[in-house]
Amino acid sequence: MDVPIPSHRRHQEYWDWVAVALFLLLSVDLLTTVFAVKVAGVAGEANPIVAWAFERGMGWLLGINLLALLVLVALFHGLITLARRSPEPLDDVVALSFEVWIGGLIAAGLFVFANNLVVILEGRDLVSLVAQLLP
Repeated sequence: MDVPIPSHRRHQEYWDWVAVALFLLLSVDLLTTVFAVKVAGVAGEANPIVAWAFERGMGWLLGINLLALLVLVALFHGLITLARRSPEPLDDVVALSFEVWIGGLIAAGLFVFANNLVVILEGRDLVSLVAQLLP
């Protein structure tokens, strides 16, 4: 028989998952993107906002990442507050929605990390590398 996680503990655990997602999407992505741009150039950057920031200098890039961090933390805080305040029949739906969403963000962060590593090592993106390997 499954024993449900108490909601207060589940909401505290959400912040751990938020930290993982933000670490992947901001810190790891920023570090690997800097090296990938050294290999492929700014024209190889798929995100137009990041490419724009690179063209203006590292200060702009760091500023945009800091702004993204603040906006994302505010959004996560709002979502976790919503999950905490949801009434009994809906709290599981809100919790599941948050868990699927944060899982998707972590998967996206891992994909971006893998893509940047392929750019650093191979000089091209992961999608084109995989497309070449397929028959």
